[in-house]
Amino acid sequence: MGNFDTASSFAIILLAALTHASFQLSISVLTLLSGHALGRKTAHLRLLRLSGGFMLGAGVMTILMVSFVAYLLQMLLPATTPAIIWAAYSGGVIGVGVSVWLFYWRREPGTTLWIPRSFARHLADRAKATKNSAETFGLGLTSIIGELLFTFAPIAISALVLIRLSPEEQLLGILLYAGVSLLPLLVVGLLIGGGHKLSDIQRWREANKRFLQFVAGGGLIILGVFVYVQQVVVTAMSVTGGYQ
Repeated sequence: MGNFDTASSFAIILLAALTHASFQLSISVLTLLSGHALGRKTAHLRLLRLSGGFMLGAGVMTILMVSFVAYLLQMLLPATTPAIIWAAYSGGVIGVGVSVWLFYWRREPGTTLWIPRSFARHLADRAKATKNSAETFGLGLTSIIGELLFTFAPIAISALVLIRLSPEEQLLGILLYAGVSLLPLLVVGLLIGGGHKLSDIQRWREANKRFLQFVAGGGLIILGVFVYVQQVVVTAMSVTGGYQ
């Protein structure tokens, strides 16, 4: 396991999940979906089913992504992860954090994200055309995939930690990551289901988008630095007798 005990491992997974939770693509798609449904005067119970299908799809894809990356790493890496792998992962996470600070929100009014306009139109069209829970489930899956350019960093670092845990702890870690990373989506879904105005939710998101961008990027940088210090610097000091 290296320099991480079980508590530290779960702390890293929690921090990675909180950082993932700061990203906004799934929330943007859910608000689009709900706006179109409300525009069609969809019954409240049906709106809840549509939102529930979307959130279930997002949750399933998050669990699958973390599980798949962890399985892949377990197959490819030796029993003890080399320091160079930890260094590479840490540097990648820090680099993604800086890119989030620079590029995540487009520099224009509103809550327009970095994603290519063609993909944004695809999501918007699907959100408008979706009319049943099975379709919203697929839309939830797609929304998670669409943000992997940024969310792969916390997913990968969590997976690298997960493979050093026992099977029971791995399952708990995966569920912890999925639950925490999807918490804002669940909150927005509950607000919409509870009758809160979409316009109020959107105004809050627009007013706080730079803060969310700072939290997401800063969280990744802190995560990368912490892992680097623990798994590269501390290990090197141990080997060379730096503690004596």
